[in-house]
Amino acid sequence: MSGIDSILEIIESQQKMTENNIIHSAEEKARAIETDGDSKAENAYNEYMKKALQKAENDYRNACNSVRAENRRKLLKCRVEMIETATSKVIDRLSGLPDGEYFEMIFRLAGRKIQKGDGKIYFSGKDLVRLPADFSEQLSALATGAGGTVEISATPADIENGFILEYGLISENCTLGAILESEKDSVRDILAKELFGR
Repeated sequence: MSGIDSILEIIESQQKMTENNIIHSAEEKARAIETDGDSKAENAYNEYMKKALQKAENDYRNACNSVRAENRRKLLKCRVEMIETATSKVIDRLSGLPDGEYFEMIFRLAGRKIQKGDGKIYFSGKDLVRLPADFSEQLSALATGAGGTVEISATPADIENGFILEYGLISENCTLGAILESEKDSVRDILAKELFGR
């Protein structure tokens, strides 16, 4: 083998070695890139799934809260309607009491409202014609005890039940509906306990 052949053989051998090193290095870089890509893809997937799961849990929780809130609103509306119906029935029942019981209730109510000064009391046309015979005297006795007077007006008031009590320019609506409305919180509490056991 001549010197040139030896040199060529050495060059060829080194070239193959260099090629192998380049290929080996490229393969290692490709594996590293692939591993890094897989790792990044897995991390991205895990992050996406974590966010998606969190979003799904939040959406579910919000949906449950919304449904619960809507149910509470419907339940409250139903309870308010039931209380209003019960209040209306209470007024009807009190209005429909026999005359003796009805005017005994009116007398007790007047006793809480009559005050010092000269007053006038107005009843509905229906109530005016069924007043007990001694009702005017009973009211006068109440007024005297409070340091005043009270006169029953012959003119009927445009009311269904109860009475209007007037002292000069000040008049107080003492119809059953107005009284229940003024005491609505305590009346509603009582009705809620009766209706719902609370």
